[in-house]
Amino acid sequence: MKKREVIASVKDEKLVKKRRNQMIKGAISLFKQKGFHQTTTREIAKASGFSIGTLYEYIRKKEDILYLVCDRIYDEVRERMEKDIETHHGTIESFKLAIARYFKVIDDLQDEVLVMYQEVKSLSKESLPYVLNKEIQMVAMFENILQTCVDNGVFQLTEEEIKLFAHDIFVLGQMWAFRRWAIKKLYTLDEYIELQTELLLKGIMKKRSR
Repeated sequence: MKKREVIASVKDEKLVKKRRNQMIKGAISLFKQKGFHQTTTREIAKASGFSIGTLYEYIRKKEDILYLVCDRIYDEVRERMEKDIETHHGTIESFKLAIARYFKVIDDLQDEVLVMYQEVKSLSKESLPYVLNKEIQMVAMFENILQTCVDNGVFQLTEEEIKLFAHDIFVLGQMWAFRRWAIKKLYTLDEYIELQTELLLKGIMKKRSR
């Protein structure tokens, strides 16, 4: 699915990247506090450290900023997952390690993940399918991990079960961010990872024993 181009009047690509990074950082803080619709472009410009006139040299409308925020969050999660997660070992240990590393990425980016889930519904019909497709691509990383375990004879799962377990893992990681107000009162991050991994493995191995 093709990425939507956000038009800038400035032609210096390095400067565009720098200014948009500033906008994204400022916008995440404001969207978390006030929400997308209650935040003005003037407030975003101020939080970013430049004028409203400068802001409009790098975007055309406020929704462009939300699109950039969501796009960046998914990119960062995916890039860190690809860097940290081994998909080819196909062992229980590598499966457990993949879950732990993913959950820790979410912990590092919990404010960003929270904003994304609160505000992604405000994207335009043009932008939303592209952003959601990036999430499907990240879920597919866990499908690959599970499939490798199946190929190695570690798990016995159907294609449909692999897809569902991949979504389960993905959502359980994100739950650490959007349910943190309750979950952090009960568990540390390491405890949460250990318990969720244990429950996932129980479900998978129970299926195998049948």
